[in-house]
Amino acid sequence: MRMAYGTHTRVRLGAATAVAALLSLTAAPPSAAAPGPRWHSCVRDAQDTSGQELEKLGARCAEVRVPLDHTRPGGPALGVAVARIPATDTAHRVGTLVVNEGGPADPVVDYLPDRHAALGRLAARYDLVGVDPRFAGRNAPLDCHWPTSTYFRSAGEDRAGFDRMTAFQRDLAARCRRDAAALLPYASTRNAARDLDLVRAALGERRISYLGISYGTYLGEVYTAMFPGRTDRMVLDGVHEPRHLAPWAEYGTERVNENALRNWAGWAARRDAAYGLGTTADAVLATVDRVRTTAARNPFTVGTFRIDAHVLPVLLYGVLGDDLEQSDAGIAVMLGTLKQAAATGHAEPDPGLGELLPALFTGEYSAYGSTQTAYLCADTPGPRDPEVYRRAVERSRAAHPLFGPIVNDVTPCPFWPAPRERPTVVDNDVPALMVNATGDPRVPYTEARAMHARWPSSRLITVKDSYRHAVYGIAYGSACVNGAVNAYLADGRLPRADLVCPAARGDGPSTGPGRQVPWTSSS
Repeated sequence: MRMAYGTHTRVRLGAATAVAALLSLTAAPPSAAAPGPRWHSCVRDAQDTSGQELEKLGARCAEVRVPLDHTRPGGPALGVAVARIPATDTAHRVGTLVVNEGGPADPVVDYLPDRHAALGRLAARYDLVGVDPRFAGRNAPLDCHWPTSTYFRSAGEDRAGFDRMTAFQRDLAARCRRDAAALLPYASTRNAARDLDLVRAALGERRISYLGISYGTYLGEVYTAMFPGRTDRMVLDGVHEPRHLAPWAEYGTERVNENALRNWAGWAARRDAAYGLGTTADAVLATVDRVRTTAARNPFTVGTFRIDAHVLPVLLYGVLGDDLEQSDAGIAVMLGTLKQAAATGHAEPDPGLGELLPALFTGEYSAYGSTQTAYLCADTPGPRDPEVYRRAVERSRAAHPLFGPIVNDVTPCPFWPAPRERPTVVDNDVPALMVNATGDPRVPYTEARAMHARWPSSRLITVKDSYRHAVYGIAYGSACVNGAVNAYLADGRLPRADLVCPAARGDGPSTGPGRQVPWTSSS
């Protein structure tokens, strides 16, 4: 999952008004009808820079009507935002390539130009399509009016801290029951897959090719299981194995996050003259631990925000998942700010913390967190008893004092309405090209290997000694990965054998986590 930062102004509405605004007063068309989209400009207003980028590429946008409840195709409907950058080399057109950026609930339409750039010359041969999942991106939101953008917190240092977080999560769930009860049952990966198939039909395609990033790999896997035979070429980057999402999405990722943090600490140690965090990786990690223990014992402030045992670990966790030079430098600057605040009691935020802290402490992006959590609680609700989480925290704390209390902490899901459907059993085999870094802290490499074994027809690209989450695209700059992915998308032939690519060490603009904050493992 990645915390997305949007630019839209959201007006708070009462629950009844919000639901009325979101649901259509007309019935959704039957699935078989699949009317063609009514295309229009992607530019919403003069400040819509993403729409302007799309317009320059020849994109057109539309809203495909889908049922709120797919068991009632004639009932209330939603509009699902779609953007299409059409193929320009129509003589050699391959087909439609649909993208999902992860999350769940990450926007897709606004980031479509980045994927177009990654395709290079191949982009001329595809209709490149972005579909914002229901309640996300340009779609009408599901908003519980939270005082934060994410439920993600650390359980803290003791039982009292865990109890505070249990109350915090219970309150978030109560707000959703109050303000979004009519929508919660319909935010799920299975419904997103159903929507995707209606988009496929509306586009007039018998089959679609698919590029899924992080959580988008899970959506793609579910889609192939629910709608067999409707995919052509599939690329899965940052690969989830569905059974490993249980009992909850972040469970068991302590070690991979520690490995990523140590890798960064080695980077920072080689630049101690610039950042002053320590001359060895161990010394830098000792600095991290001193800041952590200070936040627990004597909370300090950064700007107007209080940094304590529940928040400090999340800040460190949230910046992992991207090992580009500029990202490593940003982490070093952030830790320098936290080190100063721990020593003096206060510091002013650096640019990174200036973005992260409002997301944690204000409801500016409440809709994103609300929608993401709704998907997660439908797909991987986890145990209903908070004590199960507390025991997991205690088991993990001694060996993993920084990350154990985060990835095992209670979530809003124990207090959420029970899911309407069971998770999809993905028991098929689909030809696909999978990509994963060995040090991925969001989706461990072991999951990619497990999914590759479950789909024997697939091939796996392993990026060695990389700690980035999701590696295909212009941000990471891996000619090895990009070349292999684009070659497959061009001719439809998987590599004869699995591939190994070296890590790329670029310093360019990020198209994934660099424009979004990766709070949790399902991104």
